[in-house]
Amino acid sequence: MKKLILSLVLLLLSAFPALAAERLLVGVTPFPHKDIMLAAKPLLAAQGYELVLREFTDYVQPNMALAENQLFANFFQHIPYLENMNAEKKLGLIWIAKIHIEPLGLYSKKIKNINELRKGDLITLPNDPTNEARALRLLEAGGLITLKAGELITINDIERNRLGLLFKEIDAPQLPRTLQDVSAAVINTNFAVEGGLIPARDAIISEGKESPYANVIVVRAADKDSPAAAALLKAVQSPEVKKYIEDKLVPLGIVPAF
Repeated sequence: MKKLILSLVLLLLSAFPALAAERLLVGVTPFPHKDIMLAAKPLLAAQGYELVLREFTDYVQPNMALAENQLFANFFQHIPYLENMNAEKKLGLIWIAKIHIEPLGLYSKKIKNINELRKGDLITLPNDPTNEARALRLLEAGGLITLKAGELITINDIERNRLGLLFKEIDAPQLPRTLQDVSAAVINTNFAVEGGLIPARDAIISEGKESPYANVIVVRAADKDSPAAAALLKAVQSPEVKKYIEDKLVPLGIVPAF
C-alpha cells in the first residue's frame, strides 16, 4: 500500500513540474552595480525570482529602457540624476531603495596634491548636468573655485577661479582616459575603478560620507508596490548585501547607504 501511495505521489509530481522562477530583468552599469546585484541574486532566487542582468555603459539608456518596459528595474544612478532625467524626459520613474554612495573624486597622473595645480591647468568633468554640478561643488569645497548658488550649476556659474583653471566636460565613462592629457579629472567612483584607480588610495580630494548622492534601485511608478519590487527591495537591503559592500567595496571608498 505504501509503495502504491509513493508511486502515485511521484506520478503527480512528474505530471505537475515545479513552477519556473519569475524572471526579473534589471539594467546595471558594470561596477559596482553589477557586483552588488550578483550578491543579491541568491536572495532573490530564494524568494522565487530569477535575476537577469542587462549591462549598460552610459547614463541615459538604462532609464529609457526602463520607461519603455524593456526592464523591470535599473540600478546605476543617484537620486538627483533620476530627478533631473524625470523632469527632462517625463519618464515617471521612482526609486525604491538606497543602496550605496560612490564618492566623487579628483584624480591625476601628474600631481599628488591640489596645491600643485598651476595657473591655466585643464581639468575634465562629467558632462551630465547633475554630475557636472556635483564635480564643481567638490572643487569649490577644495578651495579651487567659488560658485553661484543653485543646484544644476555649470562652468558658466563660476564666480571666482583664482588659478584661471580651464574646464572641459566629457562623457563620464571616458574621464579616466583623459588623465594622460590633462592635469586632473573629476571621476565617478565606478568609472575610476574600471580605469584601474582605487578611490580610497588615488583620489586627491573626494566627497565625504555625508554625500546626498545615494545610488538607488529604480522602477516604474506602476510597479513600486508589486510583489517583485518588494522581493527586490528585501534582497538588495539585506544584511548579506550590506556585508558584501562593507567587506568588498568599503576598502575602495564605496559605502552602504542603508
